[in-house]
Amino acid sequence: MSEKTVPLVSMRGISKRYGGVQALNGVNLDVYAGEVHALVGDNAAGKSTLIKILSGAVVRDSGAIHFDGREVDIRTPRDAKSLGIETVYQDLALADNLDVASNIFLGRELTLKGPLRPFLDLRRMEEDARTLLSRLKINIPSIRQKVRSMSGGQRQSIAIARSVYFNARLVILDEPTAALGVEETRKVYELVREMRTQGLAVLMISHNLNHVFENSDRITVLKTGRYVGSRRVVETSRDEILRMIVSGEADPIAAAAQQEGSRIAVS
Repeated sequence: MSEKTVPLVSMRGISKRYGGVQALNGVNLDVYAGEVHALVGDNAAGKSTLIKILSGAVVRDSGAIHFDGREVDIRTPRDAKSLGIETVYQDLALADNLDVASNIFLGRELTLKGPLRPFLDLRRMEEDARTLLSRLKINIPSIRQKVRSMSGGQRQSIAIARSVYFNARLVILDEPTAALGVEETRKVYELVREMRTQGLAVLMISHNLNHVFENSDRITVLKTGRYVGSRRVVETSRDEILRMIVSGEADPIAAAAQQEGSRIAVS
């Protein structure tokens, strides 16, 4: 986990209302480079709304977002991508009829100038795709394999690799192992840990506390749109996180100890 004093992303007082429903109410979140940060809470806790605001899919009503120490205004996915924030949703948004390289560059294809019009630089896309998969230690039998023939874990890996290629600094994962088997889940989390090793920040939503404790550095709990608290994994327990999820209240003594420990770690 990173010990930098300035978070890569700092969200303060984030609120969002949909008509009569208060989806978020003054939520705070800090994510550091080289950290896997889990966002947990029951259904309707506000997790999806928060990551959609950070990814530019939803515009916040109030609050501030700082990226790498400066305040930013994220209103569209393009705004987020320009900062290096990439999101992998549960549907993955892959094209089943295309191969690995084509999916990695989907919508952002590399081209060469032609006599009449640009054309796809297929060779460079394949070379860059191979380099990327090797860097992330993703094992795919063939770069030309159609996505439709891949396992769920391989598809998830391709979607994550696509997010990393375009100078990502923060990768947001929405339930990255939902509906995956044990072995595929293990491989996806190996990829998550590899991204952390390479200095990327990873923010993931997960309902599986076993996975959260095995693969995360810090955990933030939301409850009915409100911020309950954040804990470093090495300084908390499943029982404490479960209490925070169910009750919506944090132990003030534990919170103070966490804040003091974090202050010492980054000083």
